[in-house]
Amino acid sequence: MGALTALAPKPLLSVAGVPLIEHHVAALAASGIDEVVINLSYRGTQIREHLGYGDRFGVAIHYSEEGEPPLETAGGIVHALPLLGSEPFLLLNSDVFTDFDYGTLVRGGREPTLVLVPNPDHNPRGDFGIDAAGLVSAHAPLYTYAGIAVFTPQSFAALVPGRRPLKPWLDAAIARRELRAVLFGGRWLDVGTPERLEVARAIASRR
Repeated sequence: MGALTALAPKPLLSVAGVPLIEHHVAALAASGIDEVVINLSYRGTQIREHLGYGDRFGVAIHYSEEGEPPLETAGGIVHALPLLGSEPFLLLNSDVFTDFDYGTLVRGGREPTLVLVPNPDHNPRGDFGIDAAGLVSAHAPLYTYAGIAVFTPQSFAALVPGRRPLKPWLDAAIARRELRAVLFGGRWLDVGTPERLEVARAIASRR
């Protein structure tokens, strides 16, 4: 994100005058989720100062301090396990802009689940498929992982702490046929570049 994140972390970039991460916390609260764990790394103190401990959203926010460099997608989960308890948890990337109803995952039985979306221009090949049983597969047609999922803490308990990506873990879980798939066709945008941030702002301005 270049100069946009020189002084602030990406989750605090604003869309419609509200930081991305605040959109998510408000949506999680509206869906009935009352406890949130946020992984902090680059300029994480700013996130803590902005959100506090969740009182104004009606949720309890806990913080998992990763330090720098960040522990990546799976390493961050492992580091946060002491805060996650024993029940299934919803995982959400803070740099997506979406109107996905997180409550559908809570009401859906909280099975291990990946949310997939139609492939955006920046990821035309996609990531994962969906088989006839509604499980995530490695076979075409492929869709894009939305950065939204439900996992169980127990599934990560055997992983050694440290930096590690999520993709190898996902591939192994898919091979074991352990992940349900949800295909979402609503608003979803990976706000990973300044150009896509402007797209998100334009979409929000038309609401």
